[in-house]
Amino acid sequence: MKSIVVIVGRPNVGKSTFFNRVTGTRKALVDDFPGVTRDRHYSDAVWNGVDFTLVDTGGFPDNDEDDFAHKIRSQILQAMEDADVIILLLDGKSGISPFDEDVVRILRPLSQPVFFAVNKIDGVEQEGKLYDFYNLGIEKLYPISAEHRYGVSDLLDDLIEILPKTVTEEESDVVRLAVVGKPNVGKSSLINRILGHRRLLVSDTPGTTRDAIDSICDIKGKPYLLIDTAGIRRKARVSKKLEKFSIIKALRSLDRCDVALIVIDAHQGITEQDVNIAGYAFDRGRGCIFLLNKWDLVEKNSKTLKEYYDRLRMEAKFVSFAPILTISALTGQRVFKIFDIIEEVFKQYTLRLGTGQLNRMFEQAIVQNEPSLFRGRRLKFYYATQISTRPPTFVCFVNYPDAVHFSYKRYLMNQIRDKAGLDKIPIRIIFRKRTGKERGVRSKRRS
Repeated sequence: MKSIVVIVGRPNVGKSTFFNRVTGTRKALVDDFPGVTRDRHYSDAVWNGVDFTLVDTGGFPDNDEDDFAHKIRSQILQAMEDADVIILLLDGKSGISPFDEDVVRILRPLSQPVFFAVNKIDGVEQEGKLYDFYNLGIEKLYPISAEHRYGVSDLLDDLIEILPKTVTEEESDVVRLAVVGKPNVGKSSLINRILGHRRLLVSDTPGTTRDAIDSICDIKGKPYLLIDTAGIRRKARVSKKLEKFSIIKALRSLDRCDVALIVIDAHQGITEQDVNIAGYAFDRGRGCIFLLNKWDLVEKNSKTLKEYYDRLRMEAKFVSFAPILTISALTGQRVFKIFDIIEEVFKQYTLRLGTGQLNRMFEQAIVQNEPSLFRGRRLKFYYATQISTRPPTFVCFVNYPDAVHFSYKRYLMNQIRDKAGLDKIPIRIIFRKRTGKERGVRSKRRS
């Protein structure tokens, strides 16, 4: 699992700008108006080869009519529960506020490492503004400018030094299953049905499950690890602070699993957020199975099943490989058929192809459909090898890696799927430039 780094601070100190700078994205909305970031933003980041997940939180309102101190403490402590490292961002332009003192007081006794960064320090000539912040009792301050990059590299260099080492789940025969979906689609009911007892709290109130919960079960003599998660809501509907932090827990569960069981409320119909959740799993290279739950409540005719399948395939084309199964966690309808499909997916997910077999596949595919010319020169594919499983990942050495068009990459992936029987999982192909040692697959000119 990737380490979680959470950014906290009062409104308008530059948290979103810092988030965008580190992640290289524009996911976080940036504006001078305080409180623009109302929901959680998260993105994977990498610095000097170290991967981590960065979380941008909304600024804590310092003029709320409600119990402000209680809200500050509640949200920060929730963030600390999920975070491996915290960055408190301070505003070097406006100086210390009473709020900063309150937050430092809350952070001080926590066990997680805390980095104190003073933002809007645009150069060494402005570092004199740090002196007032030492009155907060902080030993080390990092002067940075998220907008102009000043000091950011020094902060990140020190941060990655103390990040927990990335934990890789031990590869074993235990299949790890993350049960994910929107709130109230029947995830906990499904696990209870599989386990045969009410292991998890089940309620009609969305958001009952706050944390990821692990359960071991044995199906036909094979062990499975079931990870139940809090429902993932659409950002616009994530209003309770507790539910916002639950999203991170669900993403952590996806980082740990082999196969994501994406539970959809068939009675409600397929929604945009169902597709978004599939995207989270796909981005992490997980096997996916769509479970259309509450199928017993759906009014059916001869075309009903086909309509659901077609809609899901159209909305989630990027996971067109994912099997679809209709179930009812309430009645048990087809619940245990899930495990037959899981076995098919897991077998493909852990498959390793021999180098000779793989290169013959590439050679046949290239002969059948040669790539287009690049600046008048022929693309040459020299050698292919599989570098990992979960999902199967292949490296192909080519003379111009950046010139391989995405449509030709998709063609090669489809050829591997077809010839190797990898029709139910994601696969990855990486193109690299030949170093002179590779040999094997070559594109053949047509006579």
